[in-house]
Parts: sequence; C-alpha cells; structure tokens
Amino acid sequence: MAAAAFSTRRLRYFKRWMNSNEIQCSEALQILDAGVDVGISVHSRCELKEGDLVATIPKQACLTTKTTGARDVIEEAGLGGCLGLAVAIMYERSLGDVSPWAGYFGVLPEMECLPLVWSEDEVDSLLMGTELHKTVKEDKVLLYQDWKECILPLMDSFPSKIDPRFFGAEEYFAARTLVASRSFQIDDYHGFGMVPLADLFNHKTGAEDVHFTNAASDGESEDNDHTDIDGNPGSTSVRQKEDFEITEIGSSDNLQQHMEDDEPIAFEMIVVKDVKAGVEVFNTYGVIGNAALLHRYGFTEADNQFDIVNIDFDLVVKWSSSTFSWRHNRARVSMWRKLGYSGCVSQNSEYFEISFDGEPQTELLILLYIILLCDEAYTVLNLAIAVSGDSLDSIPTMSSAEGKLLPSLSKIADMSNDMLLTPSVRSALGSLADMRERLYGTASLDNEIKALESICCIRARKLYHSLRLRISERNVLNKLRGFAAKGPCKRKGSCFKREAETMKLRS
Repeated sequence: MAAAAFSTRRLRYFKRWMNSNEIQCSEALQILDAGVDVGISVHSRCELKEGDLVATIPKQACLTTKTTGARDVIEEAGLGGCLGLAVAIMYERSLGDVSPWAGYFGVLPEMECLPLVWSEDEVDSLLMGTELHKTVKEDKVLLYQDWKECILPLMDSFPSKIDPRFFGAEEYFAARTLVASRSFQIDDYHGFGMVPLADLFNHKTGAEDVHFTNAASDGESEDNDHTDIDGNPGSTSVRQKEDFEITEIGSSDNLQQHMEDDEPIAFEMIVVKDVKAGVEVFNTYGVIGNAALLHRYGFTEADNQFDIVNIDFDLVVKWSSSTFSWRHNRARVSMWRKLGYSGCVSQNSEYFEISFDGEPQTELLILLYIILLCDEAYTVLNLAIAVSGDSLDSIPTMSSAEGKLLPSLSKIADMSNDMLLTPSVRSALGSLADMRERLYGTASLDNEIKALESICCIRARKLYHSLRLRISERNVLNKLRGFAAKGPCKRKGSCFKREAETMKLRS
C-alpha cells in the first residue's frame, strides 16, 4: 500500500510539474507507475492513429548544460557532452526541492542498473566472456579518471552552500547511467540533454510506436536520438569562477538569444503506426544488439536479431600459432594487410564480427584462407605481389594447392564464400568458435538456459540479463559452427549492416 501511494504521489507531482513547464501530454496516453523495481511505462487509453501528435516538450523544459543553474561553472571548466550533462544532473539534484527539475527527478531512479555501477566481482562473474566484460572494466577506469580530474576540482567553483556529498564518485557514476540510458541529442546549441516525458517510453527493437522529433515550423521534422555511454567528455581543463546564480527554468534571457532564428523551440512525439487501446506504447533506442542494450540501458531482449559476437584478431593469431610457426603467421598476416584488408578497429582493438546468423566477416574468411594456403601457392602469390607492385589487377588467375582458382588479388573479396570455405577454413572456423566459447567458463549452454528459466527478471535483474546476453552470444557461436559445416545461407542484404552504436562497444 505504501509503495502504491508513493507511486501515485510522484506521478501527480510530475504531472503538475509538466503543466507548469508547458509540457503537453495527450489524454490518449496513460502514464503507469509499477514501482521502483519495475518502473514507469506509457500506455494508450484509446486507439492511436499514425500521425497523431501525442506530446509536445519545450526545449527550455529539458535539462541541458545551457538550462542548468550550473551553466557558468560547466562552461568555465570547459566541460561538454555527457560529462557536462552529468555535472548538471548532480548540481540540480543537490538543490533538492529548490531545483527547477525537482518534479522531474521524482520519476527518475537514483541510477539505472547498468554494468557501469555493478561491483567488480559482479562484472567479472556475470559478464565473463561476453562482449561487455573488457569494455565495462575500461569504462570504470576512464570515468573514475574523469571524476578525479574534472569533477573533483569543481568543488572550489561552486558556492559554499552546495553539499559536496552530491558530487562524489558514486554520484557521478549514477548520473552517468542516467545520461547513458535517458539523454537525447537535442540540437547543436544544447547538445545532449534530459528530455522529460520522452524518456518514459520504453524500448522495443524494430517496433516503435512513436517517434521523437524536432517540431519544425515548415512541417518537416528532425530525428533526435538517444546518446550512449561514450559521449564527448569535453576539455579536462578547469578554470575557477568566483560565483554564479541559480537560473530558474526558462528564466534565462540569453537562452533564446543564442538559438538560431529558425531553430525549433520544442519537440514532438508523433505516432508512427496505429496502436490499439490499452497496450504499452514503445519508442526505440535504435537497432541494437543485446550487448549494447545491456551496456547502455541495463536490459536485454529475447531473440534479438541484431546480436553479434566478435572474434578478436589476437584469438586468430593464437589459433594460428598453435599450428604454424611465428614466421609463417607473420608472413601470411603481412600479405593479408598488403592486399588492403583489416578487421574492425576501435582504439587499440582489432576484431571480426560474427552476425546473428553465424556468418563471419569476409575479412576473417580471407585471412584464414591466406594463412592456410600451401607454401607453393603462397610463394607464387607473394612473388606476383612483388612484381606487380601497386597494380594488383594485373596479377593473373592462378591455381591453389587445393585445386581452387585464385582470382586477381585485388578481387579476392569478390570470391564467393563457397570458394573461400575450403575444408581447412571450415575447420579453422570451428576451432575459433570453440576457443571463443571457452571464455564463458565451464558452465554448459544448456545449464545456462535452464538457469535463466528459473530466475526472476525483477528480483535478480543483473543475473537475468547477463545470462540472456551470454546465451544469445553462445547461440551465435553455435550458428558459426553450423555455417562452417554447411556454408552460407541464401538471404538478401548484408549481414554486417550495423548501427554506428554497435561499433562503439569497443570504444
């Protein structure tokens, strides 16, 4: 009863806050609060039709580095992007009920349950072997460094009445989980920002009901996307400012002055397909696999067709080194690179993607093909490269030791997978799948599936979603084994059309 009363109170408070800040929410929408553990969702009271306008949100009601009372300190410190927005959140939270966003904070959790705020033991035990394990550990180190170098020195710039307890490392990490999971790119002037009401719509991959756009006067709209956990940290230089004033929301005289004359001043939520009465209304955060969903938003989806698994270049070298000499491997990788090939590269990491269907990146197939060429075929190809120089197209077609024709070297990528999938390449793919799966530990896939069926996704959220990520990745590896055994399936389009956010997982 007490929890239900709290949920009702905070929704009433939020609705009054929306009204006072000119946020318009259609009566056709119903905001439901299932409590802190489950959260808030948006449902339809009646049928919604494609094109219906269901919400209008003024930009001045959004929390950004331009609307916060800490704007001067943030700008003086040269903090931008997600780091600056996190400071704005911490500052406004420190004001309590005095903050212009107090009613909005009432419907936000203290933090989202992202791996970023899991304990080190939880990260190591729950994410071992997954695409997130290394990434999350690196995130923790980098964000703590941000806090130490950029946030901690700001204490001398804030007024003495500001409570420093709201600016600790834990509070910074908590703010960053909100920025990662709930912020949107607003425009060039505001940058990233928290958009009240818009962030209450839950995600469904490839099945959005509403779309969040700029309200353009000419009838056109501009999409606004969620940010990710790797936003621009801005400058690390900190310049102190003696004093600043708290700015009430919408009271800054120069806020509108700095916006372009034709810049839309509000956002709109538009229905993009017909919605039945009484069902949840979904937004979408992008076309994202489970690793990215858990990383940025703290949840996963069953049968997510955008799941991928990465095979590190170092793992390929380890496999090759178990069979061939160091000199052999060095020469074959060198030839592969001379032909202009590489894996996906992010910072100091190079890797190959395995699609949801188990199909490996073509560059991996070509690398394995070259590594496994017999010495005679390699020698002929290497000599041809040396003679032709940069004119690889002039190299004639040759026969490999396995009896297959080799096209002009510059057109190896045009070889069909059937040509690249020699028996030795198929065997290598199976070995790589086995090596990659051993990173998950000793528990079998069947045991993990049974464990997932017995877990409550609410009471054991971390374990539930980490298990679903592990299972989804291991299923992809099983499909890779099937690909190696049977060859590519016949389907339209490329299996490597990934959204840019997926690539950022390795950032």
